[in-house]
Amino acid sequence: MSNARVVVLKLLTKLDKNSSYSNILLDDGLNKSDLDYQDKKFASALFYGVLERRITLDAVIRKYSSRPADKLNNDVRNILRVGIYQLLYMDSVPDSAAVDESVKMAKKNKNPAVSGFVNGLLRAFIRDEKKLPKGRNEYETLSVEHSCPEWLVEKWDKEYGRKTLEAMLETSFGQPPTTVKANTLKCNLSEIVKSLEEDGFGCEINPVAKDALNIYGGSVESTKAYENGLLHVQDMASQLCCKAVDPKAGDTVLDICSAPGGKTFTMAELMENKGRVFAFDLHENRVRLIRQGAKRLGLDIVSADTNNGKVYNENMPEADRVLCDVPCSGLGVIRRKPEIKYKNPEDFENLPNVQYEILETSAKYVKSGGVLVYSTCTLSRAENDEVVDRFLAEHKDFEPCELGEDFPCDEDKTRVSITPDKFNSDGFFIAKFTRVR
Repeated sequence: MSNARVVVLKLLTKLDKNSSYSNILLDDGLNKSDLDYQDKKFASALFYGVLERRITLDAVIRKYSSRPADKLNNDVRNILRVGIYQLLYMDSVPDSAAVDESVKMAKKNKNPAVSGFVNGLLRAFIRDEKKLPKGRNEYETLSVEHSCPEWLVEKWDKEYGRKTLEAMLETSFGQPPTTVKANTLKCNLSEIVKSLEEDGFGCEINPVAKDALNIYGGSVESTKAYENGLLHVQDMASQLCCKAVDPKAGDTVLDICSAPGGKTFTMAELMENKGRVFAFDLHENRVRLIRQGAKRLGLDIVSADTNNGKVYNENMPEADRVLCDVPCSGLGVIRRKPEIKYKNPEDFENLPNVQYEILETSAKYVKSGGVLVYSTCTLSRAENDEVVDRFLAEHKDFEPCELGEDFPCDEDKTRVSITPDKFNSDGFFIAKFTRVR
């Protein structure tokens, strides 16, 4: 049988080379392995843990390495990361086992000196009582402690304040709950709970989102409830976004950047499957996901097609409600995709311009008196508030519109930044407008 640590090492090295999505890479790797259930659980926790804590782990390597850290090859660096992670964060693993297993992996390296180097570094860290290095400044110290890039720590501190920053850093680790939205056209929550429990899943009613459950126990896609179209997976923050759109039975609704379709499905359900929901994505393969989901859920008011959100489409119908959930940096979903925080911040610089183009184009489809909602799954003022402020300054035919009582707004009731610490949800931004002429 394969060794769980060796499987993790191979996956981490592959991730470094291919920049794949971590969840897809892990699922594929575990499915192809011959690990048993317990070893798969261990491998999953170790893989995600190393990915989440990479900044912290690399800071330890830099402090205790007798060689320049940037001269270490990927295999050696990942062996050290795996070993240090176990020493710091896996209480169930004895220090001796963490060191011994790391040395065993190192002995397979072509360089015979690697095993001694790995052994020496890990044991030096243990002798020093596994203390984390201090940074050169406050931001670097927080970066090392919470394994968050220094640029992002500084950005969040300046944009959201120290209290919110600390809360976001504390809640940036660990797998968030899997939240599902009940298909109220087919059943109620108690029926779904019964079905999921029969399949071995634990359930709890989500305290914020109506008709939502947090579930535990594995992949919900394998359950009878999912197969029978009784639910779809959707984070609580995204469900609140649909609540902001507030579609009514008989409305014409456009979901401009829809795939994989969760918000489209929730809005169609809120409309009691009466009216029309037009859902779009740039790529046909993603449009197919929307069509398949709508069919499984029995939502025949949904029409899905390809469309470029930045380009005005004269064939679009005039809409009562338009949801503009734009592509973004994804800084609100770091718990689900830890690799996002290691991207170069320069990669995000042009996003506000793209987002504004999509928002401006989307506004043209809203009828007089209709509603426009702008949303992202990021926490960045440049992609959120600044885009909204620019839109309002340049479009006097739109005015801000209150989100409603369900939203944790501070002073401005027309927009909200939902940080993960508030509801144990994804980070999210929602702003609402109405067309006045």
